[in-house]
Amino acid sequence: MNILTGVTVLDVTNVLAGPFAGYLLALLGAETIKIEHPKGGDLARKLGASPELNNKAMGTSFLAQNANKKSIGINLKMPEGKEIFKKLVKNADVVLENFRPDVMDKLGLGYEVLREIKEDIIYCGISGFGRNGPLAKNPAYDQIIQGKSGLMDITGTPESGPLRVGAPITDTVGGLTAVMAILGALYFRSTTGKGQMIDVALLDSILPMMGWVLSNYLIAGQKPVRMGNENFTAAPSGAFQAKDGLLNISANKDEQWQELCRILDLEELVTDPRFAERDTRKKNRHELSKILNERLKEKTAEEWEAILNARGIPSGTVNTLEKALHQPQILHRGLLKKIRDEDLGDITVCGLAPKFSAISQEPLNAPPTLGEHTDEIMRNLGYGDETIRDYKRKGVIA
Repeated sequence: MNILTGVTVLDVTNVLAGPFAGYLLALLGAETIKIEHPKGGDLARKLGASPELNNKAMGTSFLAQNANKKSIGINLKMPEGKEIFKKLVKNADVVLENFRPDVMDKLGLGYEVLREIKEDIIYCGISGFGRNGPLAKNPAYDQIIQGKSGLMDITGTPESGPLRVGAPITDTVGGLTAVMAILGALYFRSTTGKGQMIDVALLDSILPMMGWVLSNYLIAGQKPVRMGNENFTAAPSGAFQAKDGLLNISANKDEQWQELCRILDLEELVTDPRFAERDTRKKNRHELSKILNERLKEKTAEEWEAILNARGIPSGTVNTLEKALHQPQILHRGLLKKIRDEDLGDITVCGLAPKFSAISQEPLNAPPTLGEHTDEIMRNLGYGDETIRDYKRKGVIA
């Protein structure tokens, strides 16, 4: 028994935002059926650092977020394909798609059509800018939204920015927003019996994640400036230079600042007019950083991390991705899951981040090959083997 046991999701998505949402729902226990075009399937199958896996249509980008799903290849442009999809909808709870807002309507498979088939269906459409407004029909990828949202403008230093955030954050946040909305809609349906349409825009989703920056501007009238590794809310709070690399220190409270001065044998800074008050420290943060860096270079980042945390000052090394993935905390929490694939061997993916006390996470199924479950799903819908073979010949299914 899992959180979403008994819920069926039709995942008609591609690349990142939608597939990530579908992946989270699958990890929560929903039967997630990935609807892919018979020729090529999800574009993410061809994306990733391994040409060999790309050629197998199992690119690392696809493997990252499609475990625990089933795959059926359906050409939704063909009448027979539409019929198959509509039959799937009869037994589904959620339809998830991330085409441009008008694509499913043009296919004759939009929300108004599907609700006639299943009145309480929950339909979630993810797009760059939403279903209405002057940009609604514009195509969008993560980098486009990072730029349009102002996120790039606040990232980097005055000299280096605007900079793209290193991971596709707006796609990922869009997927998280969709899952939040779908879970809310499922609860609403459980109490009212009513389904609904959910319109998720990546641009809408990322802006609330910048809440403090927005609030400073919208309420206090303060325009953001690029501050690199500095934290605009406090000082000293940011990345500092230790003997062997960078160390993040967040001495956000006055008592933490004072304790830091004692540890570094810099107690005179506590009463220094440049640094005595919170706001003056922020104004003089660059002078302060120079002083702290000189003292912090006496030990390694790991040595300082242990010393400062033991004295109640939040701090941590700035890790490479390799080191981050192999740190004891991540290994202890069991976030990384190893899955055995008959063709690819062992693959490692991120599993479900939250831990639930009432359920135990079941082993994950390997990400599906294109159309791997087509025959199984077609037979469950009542199609005979002869029809299945005929539809494959016509290119209706894969």
